[in-house]
Amino acid sequence: MEKIQNFINGAYCPPTNGQYIDNVEPATGQVYCLIPNSDDRDVELAVQAADAAFPAWSAMSIEERGAVMMRVSKGIEARMDEFVAAESRDNGKPVSLAAHVDIPRAVSNFHFFATAIEHFASESHNMVGEGINYTLRKPIGIVGCISPWNLPLYLFSWKIAPALAAGNCVVAKPSEITPYTAYLLGQVCKDAGMPDGVLNILHGLGGSVGDAMVKHPKIKAISFTGGTKTGEYIARTAAPMFKKLSLELGGKNPNIIFADCDFDDMLSTTLRSSFANQGQICLCGSRIFVERPIYEKFKAAFVEKVSKTVVSFPQDPAARMGALVSKPHMEKVLSYIELAKEEGGTVLTGGERVILPAPYHEGYYVRPTVIEGLAYDCRTNQEEIFGPVVTIMPFDTEDEVLMMANSTEYGLAATLWTSDLKRAHRMADQIESGIVWVNAWLVRDLRTPFGGVKSSGVGREGGWEALRFFTEPKNVFIKY
Repeated sequence: MEKIQNFINGAYCPPTNGQYIDNVEPATGQVYCLIPNSDDRDVELAVQAADAAFPAWSAMSIEERGAVMMRVSKGIEARMDEFVAAESRDNGKPVSLAAHVDIPRAVSNFHFFATAIEHFASESHNMVGEGINYTLRKPIGIVGCISPWNLPLYLFSWKIAPALAAGNCVVAKPSEITPYTAYLLGQVCKDAGMPDGVLNILHGLGGSVGDAMVKHPKIKAISFTGGTKTGEYIARTAAPMFKKLSLELGGKNPNIIFADCDFDDMLSTTLRSSFANQGQICLCGSRIFVERPIYEKFKAAFVEKVSKTVVSFPQDPAARMGALVSKPHMEKVLSYIELAKEEGGTVLTGGERVILPAPYHEGYYVRPTVIEGLAYDCRTNQEEIFGPVVTIMPFDTEDEVLMMANSTEYGLAATLWTSDLKRAHRMADQIESGIVWVNAWLVRDLRTPFGGVKSSGVGREGGWEALRFFTEPKNVFIKY
């Protein structure tokens, strides 16, 4: 059986301890390769490699670094079919989704930051009669990037690309559940002429590899996307070491639908915003609030569309939903459906595991689920499920829906549907969220800040925000 390897100092290598863990294909429930069960010794090797590479990499011109990153972007694109197949198999998502979203976005991430760094400017402040202040922005040094399993290469590259563009060297850990495209990335970087040690990719468990990264004194910043509980631990651990932190955490996003919306556009988009990637996107709208005059119309139309959604193995061209990422995650999602019933909810469609014919009969498939009749403040409506489960609730006034939308500990993203321009601005201003889409969902301009408020994290990614995070500002004063 194939064994994935770590990528340290420009070469693939086994874990120091020689131990491996299973990598399961979600579509079949079967082990299809092994991944390193790395530990702090592998982290130390990666840090040493990054430390040796940093002086030369940080001293390169931004044009030279950008050229290397552009070759990485083109290298992924040249192997598009291979990356798409690997992402789909590793994650369980339909091939069509990996081909249209995940891998093209990884290509764009490297391309965007390869060019963005050329336009990244610092500030100057003139003090009349005294002198001038100007700001230098220097790379931090060695940074740690820890990415999740839901959009594996998409979010892995979203962190790595700005860190590299800013002149840092990176020790990166993909999720142990979806490691394969990160494994492939190492060879692409090697072929692109990236100097050895600039990017090091370690595989393994969060409690060993991730923890060692967070605690290592030479890793000066951590960019993490994942669960809120893990984010809390990272913050507690890293804060006394005065590391820079960017934490993109959980979400329980509201989708607010007013009666004056474009109904057809709203309906098709809501289907996607509810169940894209099996609902395993931190930006999915899992709480749907519908103004009462159109509630029954929406419920009938939405349930009809959801009930016709094809759940199938990832390579099936007809598949609109694939497998959930793992058996434990599937069991968690199903447990929340049972909790919703206990809390008084009614399952309008879905609510059960889907068993496909062999060889997919042991895969982790759940039918898209719509639930009504729940209180806005019950556990089902307050806790992150991160699967193909949404609740629908009617509302009567703006104040009421704002109260319900803002009632959770999370504040990552929100979607708002209305034709009233004043209402759109008024609501967007009052919704407690890092991102608000009006009459749209998941429209991403890579220049804009991305992140959440409350328990959805601290810091922002994207555009100048990412380049600011991965650099340290230094003020210089020159007397006239």
